[in-house]
Amino acid sequence: MGVSASVLAVDAGNSKTDVAVVAADGQVLATARGGGFRPPAVGVGPALEGLSETVARAFAAAGVSGVGHVSACLANADLPVEEEELSAALHARAWGTSVEVRNDTFAVLRAGVTEPRGVAVVCGAGVNCVGMRPDGRTARFPALGRMSGDWGGGWALAEEALWHAARAEDGRGEPTELARALPAHFGLDSVHALIEALHLRHIEPVRRHELTPVLFATAAGGDRVAGALVDRQADEVVAMATVALTRLGLLGEPVPVLLGGSVLAARHPRLDGRIRELLAARAPMAVPRVVTAPPVLGAVLLGLDRTGADEGAHERARAHFGA
Repeated sequence: MGVSASVLAVDAGNSKTDVAVVAADGQVLATARGGGFRPPAVGVGPALEGLSETVARAFAAAGVSGVGHVSACLANADLPVEEEELSAALHARAWGTSVEVRNDTFAVLRAGVTEPRGVAVVCGAGVNCVGMRPDGRTARFPALGRMSGDWGGGWALAEEALWHAARAEDGRGEPTELARALPAHFGLDSVHALIEALHLRHIEPVRRHELTPVLFATAAGGDRVAGALVDRQADEVVAMATVALTRLGLLGEPVPVLLGGSVLAARHPRLDGRIRELLAARAPMAVPRVVTAPPVLGAVLLGLDRTGADEGAHERARAHFGA
């Protein structure tokens, strides 16, 4: 059968899933991509059925039927009880002898560091932050939205932009260019028309995320209201990172702070610049950088960490993913 498989790495996000089958020496034997992983929307069983199809394709391409260890970084594994439930469900699939489930933000973090040490903040559709040390200690947040103290992410920014635009147009709020720019993106001439189109589903609600880039463009043009929203997002990113660094006792030493997710990866100058400025003031030893490696690499490296692979295996896996 050739090289035996050591790790099944899974990076399952809300919009897509990547899996990789990896040998003990870090050689990537096969990869596969599938759809999003959304247990809260469809249930754990159906979500795992979709994941199973992707894993089956990867196993077939690698010529294996199982691995020694499953390293699964999963969206919506936000609480320990959810990690335990998903871990039990993956054990039942018998893909590997051992299983470790983590939130998918850990994949972003591990993909961007040479050892399991640092903090990652992900700002995509939502926002989340995790940190880890080589001794196994971690720092994390529930990341369940506003009820757990979160603010920001692409969906929330779009909602905030629309809120301010509506109030600007009807006189309840401060004037802002958002009142023109947001409806203009959809070819409409007023915020009222945009609200009506969204409410009546003439514009599908999922397209609301298109308003986030408009917000950033408006802020770049000098609009005060839009700029304040971008600044607040930067403040939230730095607040999460600083708390995680403090919890792990890493505030006083050089440590990477990885920035991931579509909002941060876009490197909007105002957002990126303010994050770096605030980090320099609050965590001067932190070294911020945007993660460009695919998160599935992080799941691979976490699996190799768990199986005791040497540095050569880690380097071989990184080379495969161009990191």
